[in-house]
Order: sequence, then structure tokens, then C-alpha cells
Amino acid sequence: MNMSTIADWVNDRAGLAPLKELAQKKEVPLHRHSLWYYFGGMTLFLFFIQVGTGILLLLYYRPSAENAFESVQFIMTEVQFGWLIRSIHSWSANLMIATMFIHMFSAFLMKAYRPPREFTWISGSLLLVIVLAFGFSGYLLPWNKLAFFATKVGTDIAGVVPGIGDFLLRFLRGGDEVTGATLTRFFGFHVAVLPALITAILFIHLLLVQRQGMSVPPSLEGKALKKMKFVPNFLLRDLMGWLIALGALAALSAIFPWELGEKADPFASAPAGIKPEWFFMFMFQTLKFIPAKIGPIDGEVLGVLAFGAGGLFWFLVPFLDRKTAQGKPSRGFTVIGIILLVYIVGMTIIGYTQ
Repeated sequence: MNMSTIADWVNDRAGLAPLKELAQKKEVPLHRHSLWYYFGGMTLFLFFIQVGTGILLLLYYRPSAENAFESVQFIMTEVQFGWLIRSIHSWSANLMIATMFIHMFSAFLMKAYRPPREFTWISGSLLLVIVLAFGFSGYLLPWNKLAFFATKVGTDIAGVVPGIGDFLLRFLRGGDEVTGATLTRFFGFHVAVLPALITAILFIHLLLVQRQGMSVPPSLEGKALKKMKFVPNFLLRDLMGWLIALGALAALSAIFPWELGEKADPFASAPAGIKPEWFFMFMFQTLKFIPAKIGPIDGEVLGVLAFGAGGLFWFLVPFLDRKTAQGKPSRGFTVIGIILLVYIVGMTIIGYTQ
């Protein structure tokens, strides 16, 4: 039985002809910003690496304060290639968040949120929030000293949200303090709640992208552009990028294996100069710069409210940028995007150099 016969047999039963037709029709516009299209696929590839390595780690990991650290230690020292799988999981998580930031900002600066892609933008923004939640919840799972105190600081910040701060803090921690209950709760978020959410929203996001096609910058809208077939031309370039990413992951994991550190001790004092993961650094550093009191209000509360307002603005950009929606130039939002990008990068660098 040859491949064509097998394909026909599968198609007769699964009805894959519409998907084949869609793949054959799908085209990618070519212009000087086409490079940014590859970061969406790269993020998806790194997500699949996360799923695969996460499942392997799950075979040995034990989600309790008594056993979590020792189980990760066992993975790294006793399981064949366990240290490599854990390092790839950690490095790919960081690279996935980086490529997702690049993907979102490139979409923002190319005004890819304009009609009819408002829902595509909102679903992409939700994916970014979920990926950050993956990073936050996964950070605690090794139950080491640094992760313990970083989680304490992070949940303390959530606790200052006016009105719902106490509820948020107790909801995240499973009590008043960071304990084994917090670890179990974060494990549940990391392997059940967040995967279910990201699967559903990722499906919607990809479906919308397939229905609406690739967006082009407003200045190129309506112009006759060269196009590339998605299958096989663009897909082969995607695959080439994924192979390079896989090589980079293997090299990073071998040269800079992810360290485990010391086991968490709730009675020990916090390490000096404790810092969050790089993707939260700009927020952490901003809060450090805000005075303790601004008038009658705590500076930290104002900072958290400002970040909440910023997040809401990000979600609502398609509805706030009316000029782009009407097909007019919108330099104001371009400037906002550039300022925001420079601010995030600048505050992150300051956070690590101070």
C-alpha cells in the first residue's frame, strides 16, 4: 500500500479534503516586514517543546513541599538525560516568552489589530497573559530558595490590589503564607488549568488567523504584493527556523544547564538582592522607583493600578485606535508602542545592573 492510498483511506474517513484545500490556497504576503511573521510559528514550536518536555518531567516530579526539591534533584542526577530535559524545558520557556513579546510588538507596530482582526488581537493578548502565568507558576515548582522568596514577593504584590487583594493573595497561596499548599496549587495551575485555557484560546487564535490571513502594514493595504505559498515554501522556512531554535536550545542547555539551587526554607531569611524572572523585571523595577507614599495613597498600590490600566489599554487597542480602523495614519499609537518597548527593555536592563 503506497502513501497515496493511505492518504485517500484516511481522507475518506476523516474528511480532511477542506484542510488540504485550505493549505494549498494559503499564501503569505512578501514585503520588507515579512520576517516578523516567523515569530508566531516560532512561539508555537517552543510551546510544543514545553508540552513534550513538561510531560517527561511530570513522570518523576512530586508536587509536595517534602518531595518537590528532591524529585527535581533525582531528575537531574539519576534519570538518564533528565538534566538535559529540565534545562531544555526551562530555556524553551524563556525563549517562548521572548518570541511571544516580539510577536506581539511586531503585530502592534504593523497595526495588525485593525478590523477585522480585533478578536485575533484579544486572543493573542490573552495568550500572552497565560504564558506569563505559566512562567510564574512554573518558577515555584522546583521548591528552591530563590523561587520560594520570589513567589512570596510576587504574591505580596497581588495582595495590594484594592478591593480584591486579600482574596487574590489567599487564592494564589492557598492560605496566608507561601507553603506546601501554595506549591500544590501552583502545580495544579501549571499542569491542568493553564494548559486547558491555552489550548482553547490557541485554537481560537489559529482559527482566526487562518480565516483572515496574514495582516500587512496599513501602508501596503490594497497594493499588489508578491505572495509565497504557505505550503511548502513558507512552511519549509518555518521548519528551518525551528531546527535552528532546537540547536540553540540544545547548546544553551549543555553549556548553561539550569541550576537547582538550595531547597526552600520558610524559616530562613530572604536572600539579598532577590529579583524576579526577567519578564517581570520591568514591573518589579518600576515599583522600586515609586515612592512609598504618594499623597494619602501607597506608592505600590498606585503602581499596581497603573499596570492594570496599562494591561486594559493593551487589550482595548483595536477599539481605541480609531484612525487605524478608518484606514488613516496613526503615528500616536506607533509612538506609544515604541515608548513602551523602550521602557520595558530599559527597566529590565536597569533591574539587572543595579
